[in-house]
Amino acid sequence: MTLQIPPLPAIILDPIVRLALAEDLGRAGDLTTDATIPMGTQMHAVIAARKPGVLAGLDVAAHALRLVDPDLRLDVRMADGAALTPGDVIADLKGEARSILIAERTMLNFLGRLSGVASLTRQYVNAAAHTPAKIVCTRKTTPGHRALEKRAVRCGGGTVHRYGLDDAILIKDNHIAACGGSIADALTRAKAYAGHLRMIEIEVDTLAQLEEALKHGPHAVLLDNMDLVTLREAVKLTAGRVPLEASGGVTLNSVAAIAETGVNFISSGALTHSAPNLDLGLDVV
Repeated sequence: MTLQIPPLPAIILDPIVRLALAEDLGRAGDLTTDATIPMGTQMHAVIAARKPGVLAGLDVAAHALRLVDPDLRLDVRMADGAALTPGDVIADLKGEARSILIAERTMLNFLGRLSGVASLTRQYVNAAAHTPAKIVCTRKTTPGHRALEKRAVRCGGGTVHRYGLDDAILIKDNHIAACGGSIADALTRAKAYAGHLRMIEIEVDTLAQLEEALKHGPHAVLLDNMDLVTLREAVKLTAGRVPLEASGGVTLNSVAAIAETGVNFISSGALTHSAPNLDLGLDVV
């Protein structure tokens, strides 16, 4: 299954990639390349998969290459979201050898990290595919890389929660406690504050809290760390009035059973904070 996910705009990619390149090049540039590769040397290399997985991060890798040398030629053979098998050639690179070597590690770091996120997401999505439940990522992302990692989740077939504190209202247990412990008060204040386009979700821990929340018309309810029996009761109690999101301790071993309870969404921080790097390599042809 190949998903067509638009690349991120250059204005988002640029500061992230510039920081990564500056981190690698430091104050003096690539000493090894300067010492060993004569200027003008040409190179043809390929980026290839060494392990199975799902591809993500071509947009950021291509941006890194452009910043190092806009004259380099990058011919992409596979799209983000594509399933990878070992040996698959993802892209061809041609041009100044020095430039390719300077860009190599930064490109692979982004591709490996983001393909790892996409690959883990695809495993979760496949585990729940026999149900209507959608797999959702969270704000538990690498600082500064949220846009990249959330796009990688989409490449893996998942969907995204809010991007930050500024695009939706999510009333969590600490918010409820800080405003006096009343779900009714928290939702009433949120609805009075929010415009008509602002989503309001509230987190509940018990069925009693769910019943109270439903009286005040949230747009969605997050069911936090509920066991399977309680999740099924929550679905029955809600009867489709609002979308339900199951969250807390979701793993690859548990996600299918959670999906079978009838919840609409399953969110997992593991998609981004625990995804292993996917092994990709750059090899000279």
